[in-house]
Amino acid sequence: MLLVAPALPIVGGQSVQADRLMRRLSEVPGIEVELQPINPQFLPKFQRIKYLRTLLTIPKYIMDLLVRVPSFDVIHIFSASYTSFVISPTPALAVSKLYRKPTILNYRSGEAEDHLRRWRSAVPTIRRFDRIVVPSRYLVDVFSMFGISAEAIFNFVETERFRFRKREHLRPVFLTNRNFEALYNVACALRSFKGIQAAIAEARLIVVGDGPERTSLHELAGSLGLKGIDFRGSVRPEQMPAVYDEADVYLNASSIDNMPNSIIEAFSAGLPVVSTNAGGIPYIVEHECTGLLSEIDDDEGLARNAIRLFDEPSLAGQLITEARNEVERYTWEKVSDQWIELYRSLAASR
Repeated sequence: MLLVAPALPIVGGQSVQADRLMRRLSEVPGIEVELQPINPQFLPKFQRIKYLRTLLTIPKYIMDLLVRVPSFDVIHIFSASYTSFVISPTPALAVSKLYRKPTILNYRSGEAEDHLRRWRSAVPTIRRFDRIVVPSRYLVDVFSMFGISAEAIFNFVETERFRFRKREHLRPVFLTNRNFEALYNVACALRSFKGIQAAIAEARLIVVGDGPERTSLHELAGSLGLKGIDFRGSVRPEQMPAVYDEADVYLNASSIDNMPNSIIEAFSAGLPVVSTNAGGIPYIVEHECTGLLSEIDDDEGLARNAIRLFDEPSLAGQLITEARNEVERYTWEKVSDQWIELYRSLAASR
């Protein structure tokens, strides 16, 4: 099986899941898996130049596909939305069809509804894949709106890497770790933290991430007069368990989302989750059961929910316990059979 996906060092949900899937599948008898990066690394001195990097990478990526695809039985293709859908899964689909190889589209973007509504050519392209897999029931519902049948195989978290602590007495140490992009609305998290600090003066916020909004977010933190804020920059996935262990509450303010790995990781580490109800988040976080939810871009609502955890310690304990139970749905042991059965059925259909 050839896995076509972004490769580390790109740090994001897709690359992390691709890396985990590669490592786990390599341990399964009878399955040989290799990675074809959508971001092949070569000519390193040009990789830092944004548009030149793209112009160089696309031809190399297509040439790699033409050489490698014929050797595999199944082609598993990760996908995001908009332009990345055109430059990543679309060439992989074309090359796979050329060699009559069965394909899996593994679509992972929380922006699916807007993408499919605005880019109508994407719908017939998606229908050309043999199977369509998404990581949440939320995306199954979105695809059905466009007459596309998709199946859900959840993201999985390596829970053994996270030290679960049932925080009996919460410290006001908050963590947010989303990329600095508009859809993740880290600015809302910063504004909510101002409200939290107004009620809990000693509160601290660890901010992990990087991206195009880095400068504006640093400026916003300064203009809000926030204290106790620690911008960590980008952190490698293998280092994140230690960062979760530093914090006691997980804060997420995304405006568009699917099934964020970070929330499942927070569940695994024992951090109560305070989040907006964007996209697929209510499919994994049940309000007042496994976390607390507020409306999108409602920084005051986020702050109120965060403060509730300190006013109602029994609620915090309940959320931690229920969230820990929920994690069992997102382990390799729960999803592995679905992937293996899918690969084998497609390989047998050739």
